[in-house]
Amino acid sequence: MRADAQRNRERIVAAAVKVFANHGADASLEDIARHAGVGIGTLYRHFPTREVLYIAVHRAEIARVAERADELLAEHPAQEALSLWVDEFLAFLQAKQGSMASVFRTVMADGENPFIDLRALTRAAAERLLTAVAEAHDGGIGVDPSDMLVALHGISLATSDPDQTRRLVSLLLAGLRSGTTPRAAQPLSAQAR
Repeated sequence: MRADAQRNRERIVAAAVKVFANHGADASLEDIARHAGVGIGTLYRHFPTREVLYIAVHRAEIARVAERADELLAEHPAQEALSLWVDEFLAFLQAKQGSMASVFRTVMADGENPFIDLRALTRAAAERLLTAVAEAHDGGIGVDPSDMLVALHGISLATSDPDQTRRLVSLLLAGLRSGTTPRAAQPLSAQAR
């Protein structure tokens, strides 16, 4: 792709992130093109359907959330970086549950997940954060990054009440700070003893 075409594509995606966030999945593509400073024909050359544009936007947002892990670790102590990243990751997940959820279902309806390769990206970000926290606690935390991400997905699906979300995240982070890990091989009743 030529440099100018790549710049146009990046501007369209950046504009679409903002317009979709402000106006939902049904936002005008003409409005997105206008915000990107390109014609509607340019938008359609890069993204022939709304779904293709949505996939590009979602991929860019996931990549951005993953990149934030390193930025936060560079700016904050490990535990604080983890807490801030969890907040940002949850905000990203919850933004996808509104009007964008229907677009996401449409994209997934063909049986393929165009985001599957990005799971490794968010898992690696979570792992870097958890490793930094473990090192700050002399290796006392042994949490699987995938388990933490599943817990965050569960929290985002379980509640739309911001206060409850904060309490559940605090509970999760307190568990991480305690330095204990559940004994997965035993039933919960045995773990409680």
